Amino acid sequence: MAKLLAIDGLNIVRRVYEASPEPDSDLKASIALRHAFSSFRNLLEAHAPTHVLAAFDYGGPTWRHALYPRYREGRASMPTELREALPEFHDRLRAAGLHVLMIPEVEADDVIATGVMRWLSEGRGEAIVATTDKDLHELIAHGALIWDHFKGEWHDDAWVRNRFGVAPELLHDLLALMGDPTDGVPGVSKIGMKTAARLLNAYGSLDAVVAGAGILKTPLGERLRAEREILQVSRQLVELKRDVRLGVTWNMLAYESF
Repeated sequence: MAKLLAIDGLNIVRRVYEASPEPDSDLKASIALRHAFSSFRNLLEAHAPTHVLAAFDYGGPTWRHALYPRYREGRASMPTELREALPEFHDRLRAAGLHVLMIPEVEADDVIATGVMRWLSEGRGEAIVATTDKDLHELIAHGALIWDHFKGEWHDDAWVRNRFGVAPELLHDLLALMGDPTDGVPGVSKIGMKTAARLLNAYGSLDAVVAGAGILKTPLGERLRAEREILQVSRQLVELKRDVRLGVTWNMLAYESF
C-alpha cells in the first residue's frame, strides 16, 4: 500500500532556526538549514513513504490577507538571512529527489490539506503530516496522522481531544471562537479554549453555537451576538483550503531514495 508523507517545510526550518539563541546571521541560517536538511532525511528514513509532498509558503500576501488585512500583522517577519538562504535549500531538496511545492497566494497548510484530502479520498493509502501546526490537526478527522518530529510522537484523535478538549472535526470551530493571536485571528472577545470547547461540546458545532446564542441571556451570549460578523471572518481564516491547484501528479511526488 502506498504512503504519503506531507512535510510542513517552514514549520521545520523555523523551529530549527529559532532553537538557536544566537543573533541572526548568515552563519546561523546556514547551520539551521543544514540541521533542517537532516530533519528531512530522518523523516524519510523513519516513515519510508512512497510519495512526498514538501510544502513551503510562497511568501507575500495570501487569500487570507485579502479577506482580513490584519491577518498575521503581529507576527515577526522571517529573518532576512534565513529568507535569502531558502532558495538554495529548496534546490538541495530537489537534488535529493523531492518535489518542493510553493503556490502563490496560499499557505503551505492549504497545499498540504489539498494534497492529503485528495490522497485519502482516492483511497491511495496512509497519509502522514509532519508538523507541529495545530491547524493541520483537523486532518486527523479524515484519516490522516500527525507526526511531531521534534517530540518524536504521534498525534491522533485522542491527542487532539486531550490537548484541545474537542474532537478533531471541531478544531477549526474552536480556533474560530477563541481566536489565534499567532496568526492574528480575532475570534470572540473573552472566549478562551475551555469556554470554546464547552460551547462546542454542548451545541455540537459552531453553527449551532451561533444559532443558540440568541437565547443566551448572559454576557457570553451578548458577545456572541455582537461579534457574529467577526466570528464568521475568523471561521474563514482558520479553515483549510482544499481545492488548491497543485500542478503536480502523484507520479511527480513519488519518492525513491534520499
